[in-house]
Amino acid sequence: MCLSFARSLRISLCDLCVLCVSALIFLVAPAAAGDAQRGRVVFALAGGCGCHSGKDGPVGAGGEEIKTPFGSFYGSNITPDPDTGIGGWSDDEIIAAIRTGDARGGVEAPVMPYYLYVGMADRDVEDLVAYLRTLPPVRRENRAAEVSVPFPRLAYRAWRLLFAPGGVAPSEAPTDPLPRGRYLANHVSICTDCHTPRTRFGAPDTSLYLAGTDSGPGGQTVPNITPDRDTGLGTWTEKDIVRLLHTGMKPDMDNVQGLMGAVIDGVGGGPGYAEAPESELRSIAKYLKTVPPIRHKVSGD
Repeated sequence: MCLSFARSLRISLCDLCVLCVSALIFLVAPAAAGDAQRGRVVFALAGGCGCHSGKDGPVGAGGEEIKTPFGSFYGSNITPDPDTGIGGWSDDEIIAAIRTGDARGGVEAPVMPYYLYVGMADRDVEDLVAYLRTLPPVRRENRAAEVSVPFPRLAYRAWRLLFAPGGVAPSEAPTDPLPRGRYLANHVSICTDCHTPRTRFGAPDTSLYLAGTDSGPGGQTVPNITPDRDTGLGTWTEKDIVRLLHTGMKPDMDNVQGLMGAVIDGVGGGPGYAEAPESELRSIAKYLKTVPPIRHKVSGD
C-alpha cells in the first residue's frame, strides 16, 4: 500500500511539474503582435497574396507557376505548416521576407515584390502576419525555381543592391484619403507590380508608372490605369474605379478577366478586393485620378 501511494505521489508530482512548465511557457511566450481580423483586410487589399495560392486553393499553400522572361518561379507555401510552410518562422523572419527579401536561405528572387512591400506600415504587416497564422496549415513542399540566371542567389542579391534601395516603413499607415490611396496602391495592393512595364533587368520602369504593358505577369496584357483620356482611365470617375475593384464590372458593363478578375474575387477561395472595405477602394480610386497621365497604348485597349 505504501509502495502504491508512493507511485501515485510520484505521478502526481510529475503531472504538477508538467502543468507548471506548460504554464510558464504560456506566460513567457510573446503574444502575437498583430490583429488577425485587420490582417484579413490587409490580405484582401493585397489581392489575396495571389501568387501564393493556386486557383483551386488551398489558400496560401503555394505551387502556382509564375512565368517570367528569366524562367519559372513557384509561389511558396505561406500557411503555418511547421515543416513546409512558415509555421516555424518567427514574426520578425516573416516580416523580413515580406519587406526586405531576406528569407531563410538567402535573398529572395525579385519575383517576390518585397521592394514594394518595404513601405508597408509596421501595424499592417504585423496584422498580415497574424492573419497568415490563422490559415489552415497545408503540408506542401515548395518547388524550386527553374531559371536561366547563372548563380541565381548571387544574382538576386546583386539585383536588390542595384534596384531595391530600401526605405523606412511608417509605424502607422496614413489615414487621409489621398495619402492613404497612394500608400495602398504603392505598398499594399502594389498596383505597379502588374501595371508598370519592366526594364530588361526586371525592374519597374518608373517613367511608365502604371501605364500598362503587353508583357505583364504570365505574358498577359495589363491596361494603362493612369488618367490619360485616350489610353488610360481618364474618362472614368472615381465611382467607376471603385465599382470595378469591388465587382469587376467596367463602365461599359463588361467585366474583367484573368489576373485582375482573380485578385478581385480572391485567389483559391481567399479574400480579394471584393471583400475590402469600400472606403479603402475609394482612397485607391482617388489616388489613381491624381497620378500623371501617360499616353501609352497597349494591345487590347
